[in-house]
Amino acid sequence: MTETIHIVGAGVAGLSCAIRLSDEGKRVALYESARMAGGRCRSYYDSALDLTIDNGNHLLLSGNRAARDYAGRIGAAEALVGPKECVFDFLDTRSGERWKLRPNASRIPLWIFAKDRGVPGAGPLDYLGVLGILRAGHEATISDAMRCSGNLYERLWGPVLLAALNTEPREASAALAAAVLRETLAAGGDACRPMAATHGLGPAFVEPALKTLAARGAEVRFGARLRKIGFDGDRATKLMFGDETVGLGENDRIVLATPPWAAQELIPDLIVPDDFRSIVNAHFKIAPRRGQPLLLGMVGSLSEWLFAFEDRLSVTISGADRLMDESRESLAERIWAEVAAATGLATEIPQWQIVKERRATFAATPRQEARRPPAVTRWSNLFLAGDWTATGLPATIEGAVRSGYKAAAHVLGTE
Repeated sequence: MTETIHIVGAGVAGLSCAIRLSDEGKRVALYESARMAGGRCRSYYDSALDLTIDNGNHLLLSGNRAARDYAGRIGAAEALVGPKECVFDFLDTRSGERWKLRPNASRIPLWIFAKDRGVPGAGPLDYLGVLGILRAGHEATISDAMRCSGNLYERLWGPVLLAALNTEPREASAALAAAVLRETLAAGGDACRPMAATHGLGPAFVEPALKTLAARGAEVRFGARLRKIGFDGDRATKLMFGDETVGLGENDRIVLATPPWAAQELIPDLIVPDDFRSIVNAHFKIAPRRGQPLLLGMVGSLSEWLFAFEDRLSVTISGADRLMDESRESLAERIWAEVAAATGLATEIPQWQIVKERRATFAATPRQEARRPPAVTRWSNLFLAGDWTATGLPATIEGAVRSGYKAAAHVLGTE
């Protein structure tokens, strides 16, 4: 009897796993409890704005090899756009000073010696402070490994590491920060060109994947919430979806690509991250002014990163637990005042939407890093995927795709 790989969860982790397995000719059945795929990486129509927006802004870098490979496999490589060279625009909202961070393409960081390529007021020796992160142990926080104060920290390391880890850098894992730096900035400008899905996360990561899977005969079910997994000995034997039970054949396998709290309810004694951090995204229905960069880092303000899309301006604020109880109206007014000042647009607030993600990512602390499980479980036919598993990276699209690929490799017996 033909084997079936049952993948539970149609976020990026589950989709990337399904794509890799279907690439190898495997029969795939994909189950999603929601009415649409994508999880925390999706696009949807927002009636308040009369626009299709993303539930959160996601920036990729050219060094995110797994995410770019996945986009290529589903025919969506061109959906990710950005400058041909590495350049990041910054604004210090307190002084009004603007600059461009422009690392050179090679690994040898010649850019730190050029005043017009780095952070104003920072000298070459200042950049060496981050080397402590690369040498730190797994139990160390970033504050254990480097000085978390001063001009360069406030204008570069602090904002970048907060965005990458979604956790206050002083308490965040130095090991996770090191993993990000090694694959991006430390690898040279060629590895850290900013890239974004300017027409939406759905068209870039979700819809093409579903189309590809459908063309290959994969079964995709929405509104299918897994209630329980039946076990017998060292194998999972059935999946129970409320009124329906799916029996598992001798060669069938399962990849559980749900959020960690859902996986913990389904798998006995599973240890998963249990501390999470929030993100706030603000969307404003207004076209950016001519010359507005795709991405602007805003230092010294509530707003942290300003994305310029064709039909809207969007702001992302990481580690936003402190803002969860603030009214949406207040947040919109505060954020727009900063955006208007930064862009020269009128102070009158346009149509807006505030999206609060309370459990956007696991807290990237050493303690939570230690709670991330591997892809394999003690059941021979059950594997895990998700950015919360032990990918070695923080909770990002890149981490989600790598987790899906790793689970697929275990199913295929190539890991």
